[in-house]
Amino acid sequence: MSLQERILALETEVKTAAADTAEAVERFRVAYLGRNGAVTALFDDFKQLAAEEKKALGQRLNQLKQAAQARLDELKLAVDQQRDERAGLDDPTRPAALDGAGSLHPITLVRRRIVDIFAHIGFTVSEGPEVEDDHHNFGALNFPPEHPARDMQDTFFVAQGKGVTPGAADALALRTHTSSVQVRVMEGQRPPIRTVSPGRVYRNEAISARAHCMFHQVEGLYVDKGVSFAELKGTLDHFAKAMFGPEVVIRMRPSYFPFTEPSAEVDMSCTICAGAGCTVCKHSGWVEIMGCGMVDPAVLSNCGIDPLVYSGFAFGMGVERIAQLRYRVPDLRLYWENDVRFLEQFSAEAFRG
Repeated sequence: MSLQERILALETEVKTAAADTAEAVERFRVAYLGRNGAVTALFDDFKQLAAEEKKALGQRLNQLKQAAQARLDELKLAVDQQRDERAGLDDPTRPAALDGAGSLHPITLVRRRIVDIFAHIGFTVSEGPEVEDDHHNFGALNFPPEHPARDMQDTFFVAQGKGVTPGAADALALRTHTSSVQVRVMEGQRPPIRTVSPGRVYRNEAISARAHCMFHQVEGLYVDKGVSFAELKGTLDHFAKAMFGPEVVIRMRPSYFPFTEPSAEVDMSCTICAGAGCTVCKHSGWVEIMGCGMVDPAVLSNCGIDPLVYSGFAFGMGVERIAQLRYRVPDLRLYWENDVRFLEQFSAEAFRG
């Protein structure tokens, strides 16, 4: 049989070759492309041809080799696909299918982290309604009747029957802070009280990169005999270091809140510039993270707790603010737009728990 006839015969064999196992695929490779394979043997015989014959058959022989390699690849792929289809979900060698797996929202991640930090030092979690009455949202917290927070421009009031005036004692409103939950806890539980209140709050504000009409808070409360301002500072210093790192320091500036006296704003050394000054901290080296203070004795009295026996401290922070500093996200609106490209960046942290 001439070399040309052998090439023609092998072309037919390669096209019709079949293999349904990995072993059969390997036998095909050895039979045709191995060191002693049929195609390899043709190349050995090709070397003995005259120059005129080499010119006529060289290209044909190369095409045969390429066809044999292509058929080998096809058979190997088909066997691999069959093996994957037969493999069960309990097969430990099956690759994990993580495509399309969801993750927790960054706000949820930060809220859980905040709650977890305080849970490790003895704080429980308390929750309450998002639609509140005037007593729990304002009155019991020492807000005077003329306080601006009671105005329609600042609060979303919910009509309760005909003729109810927004801001009246019998009016309902979307809570403006989770301090209303603290009031409910103090009314229903005797000291010692150590709790945090995470949840959504609402304020009538224009939506921008730095503000939103709905956001999240975590507020904390500790009431017992002999609670001091020093304990408040130590608690918040522990939180800042646990959330942002041991190198972080805090400072307190005098402030005013109706339900605490004395009151303070808490600043943290900027984690972005390490205190050197940047646009995030407005070149001051400090960023504000929360408000706090000692619970006003009038608030304790409003909730049925004797201020001559007990004292306490309270603090409150915006979860979006903490998330902004933790993840360095400059625009709060990104948290609400549900852009998958933004949200999927937090999937790795979600899996870490």
